[in-house]
Amino acid sequence: MKELPNDPMMLYSYVNMKLRDCYSSLNELCEDLQLNRAELERKLKEVGFEYNPEKNRFW
Repeated sequence: MKELPNDPMMLYSYVNMKLRDCYSSLNELCEDLQLNRAELERKLKEVGFEYNPEKNRFW
């Protein structure tokens, strides 16, 4: 599993950068980096961010 930033704002920035530059969907990012999608979404939702599949980013 890829080591992710612990700070919520750094995690938000990192994930959105990866989605923008490398992956066409959150599922693709999670599969490639071996991440638990539900856990990632939970962490970001705790600080107010939700995934928007149409825009392929958290906001």
